[in-house]
Amino acid sequence: MKIRKGDNVLVIKGRDRGRQGHVVQAFPKLGQVQVEGVNVVKCHKKATSTVRQAGIIEKEMPLSIAKVILICPICNKPTRIRGKSIADGTNVRVCSKCEEIIE
Repeated sequence: MKIRKGDNVLVIKGRDRGRQGHVVQAFPKLGQVQVEGVNVVKCHKKATSTVRQAGIIEKEMPLSIAKVILICPICNKPTRIRGKSIADGTNVRVCSKCEEIIE
């Protein structure tokens, strides 16, 4: 999975199309990411020992990785990511528009 925790992404599909946010959590096995302030749903919670406040709670749900695209931190444009191996044998992420290495 080429999108990691802390990346800035743009939502390209769904009801939150056009919104940007930081990736809070990534789920590589499921192919999903949780983006800050995006895909917020309302859950009805009953008061229990773990949940003190009962009522309607808003929480962020994960999005499919296909619905988001990375925003390059160097050129600030939505871009696809390519993998590239450098001289010491490690793989790095490369912006396909500006050809810069993404940390």
